[in-house]
Amino acid sequence: MDKELHAKVLLVDDEEDFTDALSKRLEARNLKVKTVNRGEDAVQMVDEHSFDVIILDLSMPGMDGLETLQRIKENHPDAEIIILTGHASVQSSVKAMKIGAEDLLEKPVDITALLHKIEEAHKKRVVILQKQSKKEIENIIKSRGW
Repeated sequence: MDKELHAKVLLVDDEEDFTDALSKRLEARNLKVKTVNRGEDAVQMVDEHSFDVIILDLSMPGMDGLETLQRIKENHPDAEIIILTGHASVQSSVKAMKIGAEDLLEKPVDITALLHKIEEAHKKRVVILQKQSKKEIENIIKSRGW
């Protein structure tokens, strides 16, 4: 990463020690990080706040990562989501990618690899937001007759 990355990240993992440690490492690199420990909380957080990237654990009790991913994508199809897992099966990994995960990384996560994936997802998110803004401006211009 040649320049500092400034992104809003949601970290979702049921292991509180892991989220605490990883969020501190990401915040030390100028990322703004919010954490939740349940899939239900992640869905609510994404509905209430805007994030550039969501980092989501695949294996959680209750609403697992696949269901959380699916629920987030239903309401926010352009959400950039990176899946983390300690024990991914090929089947669950393929399913996550089909639902719309940006990428999948295995735990223990290499911070450099994760930062690279966050940067890629953030760039993609910026392009999507720029296209949406352009469409909104075009619609305003058309509606006003300018």
